[in-house]
Amino acid sequence: MFNEKEIIAKWNAEMYDLNETETDDVAFAMSVIGPAPKNVLELACGSGRFLVPLAQAGHTVTGLDSDPYMLEKIGPKARGLKDITWRMADVIRDEWGGGFDVVLIAANFLFNIVSETDYRQAQELLIRKAAKALDPGGSVYIDYAYTLRPEERFNCPGEIVVWEGTDSSGTRGDMALLDNRYDEPGSMACFTRRFRLTLKDGTEIRADVPSEKHFPSLSEVRGWLDGAGFSIEEEYGGYGREPIGEAGGRAIILARKR
Repeated sequence: MFNEKEIIAKWNAEMYDLNETETDDVAFAMSVIGPAPKNVLELACGSGRFLVPLAQAGHTVTGLDSDPYMLEKIGPKARGLKDITWRMADVIRDEWGGGFDVVLIAANFLFNIVSETDYRQAQELLIRKAAKALDPGGSVYIDYAYTLRPEERFNCPGEIVVWEGTDSSGTRGDMALLDNRYDEPGSMACFTRRFRLTLKDGTEIRADVPSEKHFPSLSEVRGWLDGAGFSIEEEYGGYGREPIGEAGGRAIILARKR
């Protein structure tokens, strides 16, 4: 007997840590935040891709994530660093704490929330909770993949392999996205996440996870920020500081709490 969900989660965390090694988005966020030491909260900190460099740069950092297998990878990377903490939390249901100078909603998390709450409501709630967690004058930093034509980007029939490999337990396999489609009336990207794994002893695991994610328009995000008491100070469409559009493929916003 074995717990398939735990095996999948452990494999998935290791594949994320091995494959998600970009530094452009981290460096850009740090350039926007600025070099002066700040008290930073990161949502969905994962295995510390943002958290550790921020601490190395002299910021006081706190990371929240709901995945224990992701969080356990931070310790070795953070060895010797001060002013870095992380803990398991459901960022929709749990309290975040307060007194922060910056809240990071980066690495596509605005589009990748895991919650039973209505997706659009959960996205707006993140921004309201960011305002609550920040000191007056503090900032929220948002970065997610953006397109003016979601109906083209998300209508992708067939299969897209996201990553594949073997974890430290000898479990090997891949994770793919199947039959991506875009529901235009609801602004929902719908797809199936398929895991195909083989354990070291040859046991096979197959799991299909149906997923629906609300793709927020720029006007929606701006409205949520205004309603939560933020004033937008900077907007970029990519890490070359281009305007928001198709060229950079991102929506990056820095907004200050009024």
